[in-house]
Amino acid sequence: MTSTVVYEGNLRTVCTHLKSGSEIETDAPTDNQGKGERFSPTDLVATALGSCMLTIMGQKARDWNLPLEGVKIEVEKIMKADPRRIGGINLTFHFPDTLEVDEKQKTILERAAHTCPVAYSIHPDIELKVVFNWKAVETV
Repeated sequence: MTSTVVYEGNLRTVCTHLKSGSEIETDAPTDNQGKGERFSPTDLVATALGSCMLTIMGQKARDWNLPLEGVKIEVEKIMKADPRRIGGINLTFHFPDTLEVDEKQKTILERAAHTCPVAYSIHPDIELKVVFNWKAVETV
């Protein structure tokens, strides 16, 4: 077993990772009868995609001793109705100005990100938009 999920009432759950004991609470979003005080389950799906992509990139970067610390991803989840579902996920990666990578490394890291297990698990009807904002290269 991976985890447990316990309903606490008021549209909130507590999810416990069994191996570590780490907990995540969820709330229904405000546009779906909830308080929106925590991640919603669909927020977690969108956020898991970003986390997974960055983890796979981190594995590749570690092979090169390339520090990815400080990379930030903005996650936007877009909902659709009838039935209510995730219709799109937009991820925008922002890399620190101090990160030194060449074009080949950028290409490899971007391709690695798209091979993460969560990306392969997302339904093809969900529109994914991924933008990688690498620092501008100075030309002399």
